Amino acid sequence: MTDLSSSVRFLRGVGEKRAQALARLGIFTVRDLLLFFPRRYEDRRTLVCVRDLRADATAALIAEVVSLHAPAYCGGPISVLLADETGRVRAVWFNGQRLATQLAVGTRLALYGKVEHRGGLQLTNPEFEILEEEEGPRSVGRIVPVYSLTASLAQKWLRRLIDETLDAYGGGLVDFLPRSIRERHRMRGLSEAVYELHHPEDRNSWLKARNRLAFDELFLLQTGLLLRRRRHEASSDARPIKPGRRFEALMGASLPFSLTGAQRRAVKEILRDMGSCTPMNRLLQGDVGSGKTLVAAAAILAAADSGVQSAFMVPTEILAQQHYFRLSHMFAPWGIETVLLTGGQRAAERRSVRASLQEGGAQVVVGTHAVLGDEVSFSNLGLVVVDEQHRFGVLQRKNLIAKGTMPHVLVMTATPIPRTLVLSVYGDLEVSVLDELPPGRRPIETRRAGFGNETALTELIREHVRSGGQIYWVCPVIEEEEGTEARAVTSRYALLLKALPELRIAMLHGRLPLEEKASIMNRFTAGEVDLLVSTLVIEVGLDVPNATLMIIEDAGRFGLAQLHQLRGRVGRGHARSVCVLLDGPTRSPEGEARLEIMARTSDGFALAEADLKQRGPGELCGIRQHGLTDFRVADLVRDRRILALARKEARELLLRDPQLAAESPLREELTRRLGDVLNLAGTA
Repeated sequence: MTDLSSSVRFLRGVGEKRAQALARLGIFTVRDLLLFFPRRYEDRRTLVCVRDLRADATAALIAEVVSLHAPAYCGGPISVLLADETGRVRAVWFNGQRLATQLAVGTRLALYGKVEHRGGLQLTNPEFEILEEEEGPRSVGRIVPVYSLTASLAQKWLRRLIDETLDAYGGGLVDFLPRSIRERHRMRGLSEAVYELHHPEDRNSWLKARNRLAFDELFLLQTGLLLRRRRHEASSDARPIKPGRRFEALMGASLPFSLTGAQRRAVKEILRDMGSCTPMNRLLQGDVGSGKTLVAAAAILAAADSGVQSAFMVPTEILAQQHYFRLSHMFAPWGIETVLLTGGQRAAERRSVRASLQEGGAQVVVGTHAVLGDEVSFSNLGLVVVDEQHRFGVLQRKNLIAKGTMPHVLVMTATPIPRTLVLSVYGDLEVSVLDELPPGRRPIETRRAGFGNETALTELIREHVRSGGQIYWVCPVIEEEEGTEARAVTSRYALLLKALPELRIAMLHGRLPLEEKASIMNRFTAGEVDLLVSTLVIEVGLDVPNATLMIIEDAGRFGLAQLHQLRGRVGRGHARSVCVLLDGPTRSPEGEARLEIMARTSDGFALAEADLKQRGPGELCGIRQHGLTDFRVADLVRDRRILALARKEARELLLRDPQLAAESPLREELTRRLGDVLNLAGTA
């Protein structure tokens, strides 16, 4: 029997060119082809006789060729008269010159297609299958799979190739799922489930097969994540971090405000983790404005008290500068040197920072991707903090962690993550949740505004400025581009200068030099700018308590997570704050659905669940880079019950058999599917 890892190129009828086309569908091996499941099905179980055909209906039938009229010219239509025992009907194929040699008089055909009325009933371009004598049809009389295609591949050819491969090699699929689990939940065998998903008998049969294969994917992932977590917990090379006098002073009476209960709980969990020789591996998630930075500062303080360095990596230079100014102001009086490292700094400044980190003079570095550079090294890196972690790839985080000896790791996100994703993607991390806002925060009022409503908005801007507030106006693009109707930040800035000449207005976008961006943000933070016209560059992390009005132009163009982050730029003080979702010149059903959800709730976790349903797990948190949610069958939105069951079974299996010693097929499947992604080599 052919090895299932063999290339599809060597299957009968494939060859090099078709193998290249299959590769575009992600099909490289025989196993890939067996597991390339239909995107939908056509119910062709009911066969109709010619007498019962009706116009504007789709029909499946078996008939015989009575006569044939070949094309009168190259590329012309071919007309075939078909008959069964109840009557006759014409079938027409356009560009049918090649068919003239296949459809001889007396040929039995199985057909499926649209019936039209064109001077009589007619099948137009029907799919057909030539039936040998006494042979039953494969394309009608059953539920027929419809597969995704790419250029140069035909549905009929791919369907036949998969059927032949199922018949020849489907029995070679090794069922890696432990027998005890299969029997406990009455699951069908793997080969049977795979065949059924390609050729279901009915919906109930399809559902059982589909759920078995969805369970497989989720069970493998949960087992892999739990194995990786167990290996991490077995590590004992981290340096324990204990809070000292500076932590007690800064986080105690010196703090000008009280921590929320959620912040205190998170700090306690982090200190407990870092006090161990096992390196911390914790996710801190909280809604916009819930105070994650202060929790991170507490962890950094404890690290400084223990004599180790901390690296705080953020996705943008503006955010890096903001965190740097806040932390350096907080730490400097206590002799903790904090440095900034970004790609926009002058070369001499970067060299000075790198030297200070290498020699141990700097105890804290706040930076962007520049911290990952090969030339950056640390004297004693003991804590890694990654903010907005989904903006960074897995390898980038690993590169930073590798600059220390088993440092403690805290990853943070202000993009709330649905529970299903926490279980499936971050299942090997401990999780802390900040589920309350600092006291005194008022709810943000969210309004909708129609396209062309700028006059009313300028009056709203004046009202907020008179009350002492500041305003963000966010546009989707920097400059107008041909073929798009999106309002650009440059043209909106010019219009607002004319409409509101009495206000101090500034423009901010990613193409500005670093010094200019920093200057504009510093002026806005200091209250020297009334209205900031910007792109998404202000989406994450900026904290200006005096900002009370956010206007998002062409809001339907933005994703739910982006809209929620932008709305979170206001409402950080005690004054009433408003977010206006301004319609663009055109509206899409998807964009309209997002705006309705935004207007209905300000709960970040509810929005995250809605975002997961609308966009899927691959896009939601940038997690496609992990390769963890590239499921063929499972769906994290609708398979929550299966996910919970898979996690329960994985836990119980590893309690009984921590090394999977009795489950060699499962070990092999884990290594094949997830070994590289989860770095499981040598784990089980």
